[in-house]
Amino acid sequence: MSLSRDEILASIRDIMRDVFDDDDLEISLQTTAEEVEDWDSLSHIRLIVAVERKFGFKFKNSEVEALKNVGELVNLVETKVG
Repeated sequence: MSLSRDEILASIRDIMRDVFDDDDLEISLQTTAEEVEDWDSLSHIRLIVAVERKFGFKFKNSEVEALKNVGELVNLVETKVG
């Protein structure tokens, strides 16, 4: 399954809109947890699990802990599905 960065970002954007229950949520590669109103530790776990399910793999804890923004999540997904 080879996906472009734009396709990965679009999928993550859809997942985030579902997890945060906000159909108008605007997400870019630079978006951080501080910029999303309901992004707390529980919703972070729900987000990561949803991304894992969507793309069919598991992250390591160290990979998740190192993420600083949505762009880094896109990069990580890209390396796993690429």
